[in-house]
Amino acid sequence: MTTTVHTSSIQSLPLLARGKVRDNYAVGEDRILMVASDRLSAFDVIMGEPIPGKGEILTKMALWWFDRLGALCPNHLTGEAPESVVQPGEVAQVQGRSMLVKRLKPIPVEAVVRGYLAGSGWKEYQANRQVCGVPLPEGLTNSAKLPRAIFTPAAKAAAGEHDENISYDRVVEIVGPKLA
Repeated sequence: MTTTVHTSSIQSLPLLARGKVRDNYAVGEDRILMVASDRLSAFDVIMGEPIPGKGEILTKMALWWFDRLGALCPNHLTGEAPESVVQPGEVAQVQGRSMLVKRLKPIPVEAVVRGYLAGSGWKEYQANRQVCGVPLPEGLTNSAKLPRAIFTPAAKAAAGEHDENISYDRVVEIVGPKLA
């Protein structure tokens, strides 16, 4: 049976940050325990009811991608079991829904690939017929399938604020051409 975790409560580690979906705890000076909750976030809003098992699925998907891309690019996984850094009574909160990662400086850009015109992309399209600097054809409707997938990055906002859609050129300005 899956344990539903809306908000983790790991008392044995200091809480660093609580995001829309993940709770991050300090493990010494060099690692972070990332706990994926079952909170649902859409359009930068946290919904009231958690989705049982959502955090476990998010973690499995992330680990699958890290495994597939491991030979292509490094990642922040330590390879250590997350359960090893919490007290026995806290294991149920982290088991299957957490990763123990290296504490690194985050890249302040979220990579979003859109196949459909929805959410903030739809709002931006209505204003100027483009999304993140990518021109789109006239006549598209909300949630329409796009002619091709497009890269629509967002600048990560501070906690409690909304991420901002940006152009690829802005990504280059923020992180440099090599990383972009």
